[in-house]
Amino acid sequence: MTSVKDIMTKDILYCTVLDNVYEAAVKMKDGDVGAIPVVLDDHRELVGIVTDRDLVLRGIAAKKPNSQKVTNVMTTELVTLNEDDSIEKAIDLMGDFQIRRIPVMNGKTLTGIITLGDVSTYEKSNEQAGDALTFISENEERSGDFLH
Repeated sequence: MTSVKDIMTKDILYCTVLDNVYEAAVKMKDGDVGAIPVVLDDHRELVGIVTDRDLVLRGIAAKKPNSQKVTNVMTTELVTLNEDDSIEKAIDLMGDFQIRRIPVMNGKTLTGIITLGDVSTYEKSNEQAGDALTFISENEERSGDFLH
């Protein structure tokens, strides 16, 4: 059985709880990503995720300055996977919670992220990934990445 750790993105950008909204936005831009995990410290203990949607809705639209802490706009109710979980479990969670990315953990340590793109490159899951993408896209306006 292929596990999440076999196809996840391992080289990920992240913010710490000391970063501000501007720093998170710059990391997203530089990394060309739509979400950044937020960790407690360099040990990568995951405490939240900040998405481009979070920055817009909880930051810009709420007229809050770029200097506010990323912890003020991040999502804290997370769906996560363990490195040894199956790809099928990842696909099921993406469909069930209508999300495109899931942080991958080893205990309390963030070790990667699995995305719908990662799943779609796994040849045995192409049909399942397509089904999940269709379901997620149909309901995207009411969903938020990583929300539980």
